[in-house]
Amino acid sequence: MNPLLEKFETPFHTAPFDKIKNEHFLPAVQAAISEARAEIENIKEVQEPDFSNIIEALDRSGERLNIVASIFFNLNSAETNDEIQKLARDISPLMTAHSNDILLDKELFELVNSVFQKRDSLSLDEEQQTLLEKTYKAFVRNGANLSDEDKLQLREIDKELAQYSLQFGENVLAETNKYEMVVDNEEDLKGLPEAVIEAAAQTASEKGKDGNWVFTLAFPSYLPFMTYAENRELRKKLFKAFNTKSCKGDDLDNQEIVKKILELKHKRANLLGYKKFADFVLEERMAESADKVLNFLQELLIKAKPKAEEELSELTEFAKKQGGPEKLAKWDFSFYGEKLKKAKFEVDDELLKPYFELENTIQGVFKTASKLYGLEFIKNTDIPVYHPEVTAYEVKDLSGQHLAVFYADFFPRAGKRNGAWMTIYQGQKKVGGQDKRPHVSIVCNFTKPTKTKPSLLTFSEVTTLFHEFGHALHGMLANGTYESLSGANVYWDFVELPSQIFENWCYEKECLDLFAQHYETGEKIPADLILRIKKAANFHQGYQTLRQVSFGLLDMAYYNTDPAEVNSLFDFERKAMKEADLLPNVEGTMMTTSFSHIFQGGYAAGYYSYKWAEVLDADAFELFQENGIFDPETAQSFKENILSAGGRVHPSILYKRFRGREPKPEALLKRAGLI
Repeated sequence: MNPLLEKFETPFHTAPFDKIKNEHFLPAVQAAISEARAEIENIKEVQEPDFSNIIEALDRSGERLNIVASIFFNLNSAETNDEIQKLARDISPLMTAHSNDILLDKELFELVNSVFQKRDSLSLDEEQQTLLEKTYKAFVRNGANLSDEDKLQLREIDKELAQYSLQFGENVLAETNKYEMVVDNEEDLKGLPEAVIEAAAQTASEKGKDGNWVFTLAFPSYLPFMTYAENRELRKKLFKAFNTKSCKGDDLDNQEIVKKILELKHKRANLLGYKKFADFVLEERMAESADKVLNFLQELLIKAKPKAEEELSELTEFAKKQGGPEKLAKWDFSFYGEKLKKAKFEVDDELLKPYFELENTIQGVFKTASKLYGLEFIKNTDIPVYHPEVTAYEVKDLSGQHLAVFYADFFPRAGKRNGAWMTIYQGQKKVGGQDKRPHVSIVCNFTKPTKTKPSLLTFSEVTTLFHEFGHALHGMLANGTYESLSGANVYWDFVELPSQIFENWCYEKECLDLFAQHYETGEKIPADLILRIKKAANFHQGYQTLRQVSFGLLDMAYYNTDPAEVNSLFDFERKAMKEADLLPNVEGTMMTTSFSHIFQGGYAAGYYSYKWAEVLDADAFELFQENGIFDPETAQSFKENILSAGGRVHPSILYKRFRGREPKPEALLKRAGLI
């Protein structure tokens, strides 16, 4: 019996993680592919093609495969091991081949095309029109019009790309896991907060190095060390370890893999009639073209650079007065930045952390969602989870109706990649009058509890939690007919709006009063401290804007260039980021070989979308500020037009329905203190 191929006899038909074993995945994927193939063959038997029996039927097909694949690939990110990684190398090509079998099927495309050609006479609603157009474009943009010879070439390219992308991620994870900086002299811990020292001792103990302190490349270990450790040489050592991931010429090196990915994506774009891979991607984005993206990034660069230079100059002078170096290096910025922030605003992470105990903050996120959208979160221990650290919740609306299942997974471990993300185990859709509700998860890497302290979050971790939960709301409040247009299935440069706007509530007293209280005394966060958080919100905003712009420029440089021009990745990266990089380059370091967003995730030619969506979120939040951050009418409009609407129509239409007009970029520049 394979639990992945049976009906899930679990609460809300959630994934039966307690019964799934690694050996179940490959046969389940193979069986689900066969089932999906049979569904496609049935569709091809249709004699009189129409919207329902072709377009809708296609959208409904492969349900079991979607669920099995989402369980497997989500585990490969959040709870992987050697066996799962090996399985991924077998399963990924099967999934790619199956996708190509559908999109390159001539008979199937003829049926889709016949419906598309008579679209004006079909009396479709806006969601149906979008599905028809999206389905037709999916075939055309993935080779349906190619010759048989070119279709074979496309299949080979996609198969290789899937493998290289997996290998890239595996190498980055292995590099992150294998590195440890052992500190055996207590003097070298000077400046580090007590909780960070305790966590490092705990890590050392777990690694069989009792009596020492171990720091790793996991964010909750790396970031505090770079922010507080007074030992400059050790900061430099850890910085170099973090920024030389997979570029040291050993068996975990990603340089050739990056070149291969670039070459294959370029070749794929050319095959489909596009000059560059960026042209292919941006055709289906709000930004529309590489020129528009580059102009957008350039405009931000021009606005942010003078401010960033001013900030760096002020920080350099401050560091000198503190006995620091004449010129700051990259491993100095966070260290002196934190000291300057404390001096200017009398606020720092150590002062704030006691007010942001993880469990309280989770409840704060829930309360915020409840006040805005009428949601209730109930912990449910009957729902199976894939790791003991994961918590499952049932989500209900005000009337007590079931809305979603929500999984929360917060701490770093060897089987989990760095960073934070939201993902879906089951999408939302409506079939035969029944609304199938989604199963949504957020995965983070927050500071772990120690023997003496609970998990206390930095303010940056608080905003990360709100950010990912904003994505989760997009999934949980989905209210579409078709899964492929539901929830977060929207244009990539629109998908960050729900996440980024939700971060704004972290800075508001009315929100912080719901949950921010001292973990020992229960005292609410003082009003003057909230004021200082708000004042410090724009601290080094010029520099941070420049940093994000530099990542966007690097991404665009790679995917808007002929890969034949990419020789040394070190040189290419330096040239692409030079205009936005104010600190001296560190020989031998680079970001490219661990830039998972664009070589493993879906952000290739799309990293700019974080800043693009910031324009939307700053402009949208202004309306909340004008009407009240918990104003029911504004929240209801945002829920209906953005969170629940998914991708039923073009995002610019959805945004105008909420805001009543086009977004104004000035809102972002004003919020960031750049104008």
